[in-house]
Amino acid sequence: MPNIKSAIKRVRTIETKTEENAMVKTAYKTAVKNFQKEVEAGNKEKAVELCKVATKAVDKAANKGVIKANTASRKKSSLARALNTLNK
Repeated sequence: MPNIKSAIKRVRTIETKTEENAMVKTAYKTAVKNFQKEVEAGNKEKAVELCKVATKAVDKAANKGVIKANTASRKKSSLARALNTLNK
């Protein structure tokens, strides 16, 4: 544990940011999993709605810096490909 006052404050700040990042990451992973469940079930209408929600969650995580931009792009691309399999 640091002794300097500013270092103590930084430790507190880092803990807070870590919790916030974990919440964002959990939210986007949950949204993607919910979408994948509907795709596996073959529920097209619900999958279209959840695709929008998952895409928004992935974008939010990328904007906050929780995941990298290329990772977000790859995730969104895989969501779109999974949705297109239902359209066939």
